[in-house]
This record gives sequence, C-alpha cells and structure tokens, in this order.
Amino acid sequence: MEDPNTQDTYPLEVRMKHEALPSASPKLVEDSVKYGKKSTHANREYQELPPSPPHTDDCVSDLGYLSDVEYPLPPESSPPIEVLQIDKKTPDAHVPRDPRLIRLTGVHPFNVEAPLSALFNEGFLTSPELFYVRNHGAVPEVKDYEIPDWELSITGLVEYPITISLRQLIEHYQQVTFPVSLVCAGNRRKEQNQVRKSNGFSWGAAGVSTALFTGALMADVLRVAKPRRGARFVCMEGADQLPNGCYATSIRLNWAMNPHRGIMLAHKMNGDILRPDHGKPLRVVVPGVIGARSVKWLKRLVVTEGPSDNWYHIYDNRVLPTMVSPEESAKRPEWWTDERYAIYDLSTNSAIAYPAHEEKVCLIGGPEKYQARGYAYGGGGRRITRVELSLDKGQSWRLADVEYAEDRYRDADHDLYGGRLDLSWRETCFCWCFWSLEIPISELSEAKDLLVRAMDESMNVQPRDMYWTVLGMMNNPWFRVVISKEGDFLRFEHPTQPALLPGGWMEGVKKAGGDLTNGYWGEKIGGEEVKELMKEEVKEISMRNDGVDTIITIDELRKHDHEKAPWFVINGEVYDGTSFLKGHPGGAQSIISAAGLDSSDEFMAIRKLHAYSPPGYENAHFQADSETAKGMMSDYHIGSLDEASKKILGEGEVLQEQSNDIRETFLQARSWTRAELHSKKIISWDTRIFTFKLQHDSQTLGLPIGQHLMIRLQDPASGKVIIRSYTPISDTAKKGYMDVLVKVYFETEQSKGGQMTKAMESLPIGHTVDFKGPIGKFEYVGRGVCTINEKRRNVSNFVMICGGSGITPIFQVFRAVMQDRDDKTKCKILNGNRLLEDILCKEDLDALVRGNEDRGEVLYTLTEAPEGWAGLKGRINGELVKQHCERNDETLVLICGPEALEKAMHAALIDQGWRDDQLLFF
Repeated sequence: MEDPNTQDTYPLEVRMKHEALPSASPKLVEDSVKYGKKSTHANREYQELPPSPPHTDDCVSDLGYLSDVEYPLPPESSPPIEVLQIDKKTPDAHVPRDPRLIRLTGVHPFNVEAPLSALFNEGFLTSPELFYVRNHGAVPEVKDYEIPDWELSITGLVEYPITISLRQLIEHYQQVTFPVSLVCAGNRRKEQNQVRKSNGFSWGAAGVSTALFTGALMADVLRVAKPRRGARFVCMEGADQLPNGCYATSIRLNWAMNPHRGIMLAHKMNGDILRPDHGKPLRVVVPGVIGARSVKWLKRLVVTEGPSDNWYHIYDNRVLPTMVSPEESAKRPEWWTDERYAIYDLSTNSAIAYPAHEEKVCLIGGPEKYQARGYAYGGGGRRITRVELSLDKGQSWRLADVEYAEDRYRDADHDLYGGRLDLSWRETCFCWCFWSLEIPISELSEAKDLLVRAMDESMNVQPRDMYWTVLGMMNNPWFRVVISKEGDFLRFEHPTQPALLPGGWMEGVKKAGGDLTNGYWGEKIGGEEVKELMKEEVKEISMRNDGVDTIITIDELRKHDHEKAPWFVINGEVYDGTSFLKGHPGGAQSIISAAGLDSSDEFMAIRKLHAYSPPGYENAHFQADSETAKGMMSDYHIGSLDEASKKILGEGEVLQEQSNDIRETFLQARSWTRAELHSKKIISWDTRIFTFKLQHDSQTLGLPIGQHLMIRLQDPASGKVIIRSYTPISDTAKKGYMDVLVKVYFETEQSKGGQMTKAMESLPIGHTVDFKGPIGKFEYVGRGVCTINEKRRNVSNFVMICGGSGITPIFQVFRAVMQDRDDKTKCKILNGNRLLEDILCKEDLDALVRGNEDRGEVLYTLTEAPEGWAGLKGRINGELVKQHCERNDETLVLICGPEALEKAMHAALIDQGWRDDQLLFF
C-alpha cells in the first residue's frame, strides 16, 4: 500500500478525473466488476493456485500459496439460490438465505447467528452464508445492473462536496483487500437476559464473523472532499427505510483519516460481490469497532462538527450505567444523548467452542487428553496477548496456545480479489484469534467447570462478573462451561443457547431458584455453604412526576370520569389515562372503568402487563412487570388529590349489596359487587369449580364472550387484599349463578404456592367475594364477528392454543360458536397438559364437538401420556401448529396459558409467517 504521506497530489488528480468521467454504465457489470461471480483478476489468481491442503487440526481454513506466502483463504461457499419459504411473505422475499442460521427476532427483520460449532469449524474466515446478520428492517433490493450506478455523496463540512458512483470508486481509487472481524455489540447478550431482561434480543456467542473485504479506504475519498477546519465526525447513512428514518451513525473523523484504522468502503466480501444481507452493493467496514458502525447499503457520508443525531445512533448501541433501569432510561432521554455512553471500540472477549454445548466425552477407552478450543478478540486494533483457562473457578490459570492467523497476511504484497493486500506496515490487529489447550481427561473429570478469559496488549482483561446494562451490550465476563459427570461420560453445558432455544447452565440455575448474581454463578463452591450476601435495599420506584405540584379536588376529578379524558387515582396521585386507551392490554374499557375512581388496589395487584415500548420500538415485544408499570406512571402524572378529596374518595366507594331493586346484570365496571359462595365442586386433586350466587335469581353475569372479570378477596393468612382476573366457565346467559374454574396451586417444598388460589380454597360456603368487570380488549360478538380494542374484525377461522387453566377464555368463545348452528366460523383447539386428569372441561369440549365436526375440532396433547393414549404426545410447539393449522389472512389465533407457552408460541408463529395482528393473547 502507498504511504499516505506521499499522496499530496492524489486528491487533486482524483477530483480532475471525477469531473472528466462520463456517466456510469451497466456495461461495467461485464468489463469491470464481474458481479455475481469472482472478478476476472480473482479467477486468474485461483487458477494459479496449487491444490489446497486438507484442514489442519487447529481448524484453520484451507491455505493458498501466493509468492511463497501462506495465509487463509475463504472456506468453500455455496451461495443460496432459493428464497426460503419463511421469507416469501416478508419484505425480504428477494433474499436467498442459508437455513442453518438461527433467527433471533422471529421471521422479520432478519437477525441471525450461526450455530457456534458450525461457525468455528469454518475456520479463521467465515463464509457469507454463516456470517452473522444484524438488520433493523427490510433489506434494500438492488438489481445487479444497478450496481455500477450506485451513488455515494460526501457532503457537510468539506471544501469539495462530491457524488461518485461505485464505478468511479472502483476505477479511480486504490482498492485494498484485508481481513476484518465484525462483531455485534450484542454478542453474548442472552447471558445478560438470563440475569435480568434487557431491552434487546438474545444473541448467543456467535455474533462474530470474519471475512476478506475489498474496497477503497474512506480516508482516500475524504481527502478528495477535503474536510474543513472544525470537522470532527463522519456521519454515515444507509439506504434502508426504517420506522425512524434511514439507519445512520457516526465515527470520529481522525479515525476515518487514519490509515492504521483501516476504515473501508467495501464492495466485495471474500472475493464476491456483497450479499444483500451484508450491504449489497456498498458498505462501510470499521475494523476493531462494534458492527453497528459498519453501515450497510451506504448512500451518504456527511462530515460534521458533532456526532450523528440519527435516532439509531442515539437510542441504540450504548452501555448505560448499570444502575439505570429500563424504566429510568425510558423516562430520561438525557441518558441516551450523553455521548460518553456510546460504544465504539470492542471490549476484550473470548468464548469456548469446544467442548461444545451438550458434548459428551467417554471416560473409558478414550483419549487421555482433550483439546479445548475457542476464539478471542480485542478492540480498537489491540492484539490479544494471552488466553487463560481455569479448572478451579479462577483460583489458578493455565496459558493457552494462541493462533494469530491474521499475521500470516502481513508478509503478502500482491493483489487479491482486485485489491492490494499489503499489511506489512500496519501493526494493528482487527481479527479474532483462535486458542487451544490440551487438558488431561483426568483433570476434566475432577473439575466442575471450565473457565476462559482473554487479555489484550493494553492489559484489558475480561472481568469475572457481568456488568448488566439496559441494552445488554458488550457482555464479556469469563466464559464458563459447566462439567457434569454422568456415569462413564462427561457432559458439557454452555451458559446459554441463542434466541428462545432452551438449554444452558444459566437457565438451569434460574429454574432452580439460584441467584446468578451471587458471585458464584448461582451455585455453591465445592461442599461449602455459600455465605448470605448483603441484599441491596430495594429502591421504591416513584410514580410521581416531581416537577408537577398541581393540587386536584374531587370535583375536578369527577369531571374526568368519561372516555374522552379519563383520570384515575393511585395512592392519592392523579393520572391522565387518555394515552392508554388504544394500547392498554386490558382494553380501553379497563381505563374508562377506572375514570374518576381510586384504582390503587387494582394497579398494585398487577402481576404482569404488556408495557409500552420506548420510542421506535413500537413493534417490539417487550414484557414488563409491575416494576416497569410503576416506572412508566410518572409520564402520566398530572397532580395530587387534596386531603379532603382523598378522604371522600377513600370512603366513597360503595359495594353493590343485595337490594329489592332488580339490576339486570351483575357486573359493574366502575364498582365492586359482592356475591356469595354457594358451592364448591372438586374436579381433581388441584382443580375446583366455585359457584357464586348472584344478587337475584333473574340476574345474568353481564360478561361479554371472551372477556374476564376481577375477583377481590382478603387473604386469611396475611389480611392483605388480593385481586386477580378470571374467566368464568358458566354460560354468559345463565341466570342467578356463575361458575369459576380454579386450579389451586398448593404450597410445596419448592414453592409457596398461589396466594389467590390458596385463599379461595380456604373460603367457607356462604362467604362473600367482590367482583368487578368486564375487562379485556377482545370480544366475540358472534357469527365470525369480533372486536379487538373496540375495532370490528371479521374472521372465518379460530386457532385456539391453551394450556392448563388457560382453557377458560378459549372455552367461552368455542362454546359460543358451537352452540350457534348458523355460525360458520371454524375452530380448532390445541389443548396441552401434563397428565390426562389435568385436562379441564374435557367432557364439555367433547360434547360441543359432537354434531359439529365440520366446524370444530379439539386436539389434546400430553407430556406424560398414559398407556393406550390415542391423542397427541409432547408439548405444544410450532411444529404442532404447522401440522394441524392452516395459516391464512382470515384466521385469528387465540392463546392463553403459562407465560412460557405464550412466549414460545409467539416466537414460533411469527417464525412461520403469522402476523402479530393475527395473534391475540388473553
């Protein structure tokens, strides 16, 4: 490569060429770039190479020989030709992809990593098929004939704003080729999500890949434009159209101008044109920095005084202080605009590839030693100087052998794939390295785990413990593989598996109730008792806006007891619920019903809710608990009740007692109504039907089909008020009584049981309980018509997925359809349980199907089926839905069950091409 100090006249010459150059022509596809296959130059080099030797034991890629210099060439590549079925109904229907990739965000957008073993086995260089992908939205479609005319503009604080085509970039700028590892800032995020859910999806340890990139140095192009005095940043903008505009970010100008940084405008990857998912036809490659700065589908470079003000630069790729919660970060945008928290250089990191997850090693008759292997990388061009492994939880370490494949390119000085390969003058390290260590099997068999850590030349060493952050980025604690002795075998378990895939020792610890943050990975050290750690005092989350000091009277509150501007009260503070009307998971009626009233008990009883997403994440699927709900409330806080109003409101709620006045329906949306427990029927050892007597024999419940009600009672043990939502199973037209099916969660050695269900189990006959409702965003009107958040919708088919007591709202809808002979809607229920006796309402369901086989079907599946069971076996999963349910635009999927079932179904159905607006969770 030419020394940058000798290029004084180069920018002027290039500008003159730009001015004299004719318009770009599609003919360049044939005579210059040879898109869609190796360039002519690259093909000629391949023809001159001798046959490649076989793979070496250390899994380095096949080596080629040029001018007696030996270095890795890309692994064999088989570009996908067919678009996968899963992508055909997405905006990416033009992009063929490798089915081996693990999807991290459902069907779309496309965010994937390869299985870790497959990635590692390819060697130092990664094929485009297995290279990780991070897309924020749809992939821009660029036809091959459009590539030479693809334009890039350089504007902003420059003396000579220019616009050049890709053809000009190739013809008039020196082309270079060198290897670069790109790493997603979210690599290993699944580990953070196991400790506490971050605002990011679950990357495993394969969010890293390496390729030979070819293109022009950004510094050469910027020299032509000549940045002005005061310019400090280069903003880079892509062509992808996203909810918050095009994706854009920035890097420091002095980095871009520094040839040692190697920042490239790349148009080739491993000798081929960039694939669509990797930025076809032009992208930035910023070595040593998180992948988010390597903008794909590049259209603009803007030289500026300050960093990018693009939404994706501000609200993504940051490591906020660990004490900043998701709620705090959503309330205070200044956390995101503080450039100190923006991520650039990668942090030192490493992982174990072998032993692989769930790998087993036989202790009898096998080899005496095992070769542990993995990868490590540094940031900012810093070399990894050591990799260490421990078999005794970090008390002692042993040094691994490190293979620096990147160094093999430093002796080369020739063209490769149309670019100059010359790294002899550059000392920076921009690629991962592979490490290995032989360990006696006898020592592995005595160990409980295998730990790895890496250090770079600045003595940056991986920390022992995790630094949790809101976005879950830059996770780099010691990588730990657990070793279990099972008979004659050793079994190895990685921390996690990517996306929603089950497995990993962290999941096991969490399920067993262990504390992953206790300093011992949630486990005991040897036979010692773990000392009880000082628990951090739980900070009460403020629901007030400290900047609001308005005093509100009871008269003002009662002027807002309607749907146009519903105000409600929680613990004496007043909130405006208008913004909740469209998005509240309980439906708009939940807010309207609370208007003008004290909703403290209802709010504090929240166990789980679907939270509003932070700006720009409206389509993401975040789950939030009551902590998140509380943190959000300050945004809607408008004032405080005066003391007189608090007293009036506190004493003013009157229960609707029995009276001589006959009310047609029992339920009242704005007040609690009391009913008496009439009888209790035992269905199984843990299931009961509680029958409550309404106020009058002619009274109906008043609950629309598909909605639910709230039950309030006092815990006899603690005296605390408990509120939960239930869906009665009695016919909504039934008069005088209602039946509530309850699965009782008794106390065990492992669990305290269910607070509400235990309280209901202890209720004596004749005791009264309070009810309020209806609530819920879904209602089945009848004959294919339903409403969701009060919007009418027509359906021809229902797919109903449930588990355990989740059958109750499903049963209400199914019964309504089956009982109406004129209702042509077709229903299919997938009902999952553990044991045969766990199936609730089975006799009723089967009775409804009889005579309606053309419209209704119930499929039962058991995880522990008895002998002779003729139904399905196993858990409800995506494959079961795919086999038995047809997807079309007129189908609505109703889902109710445990949280794990709902999450798994959401991921599986989205993966199959179902849209979010086709899925409804009760």
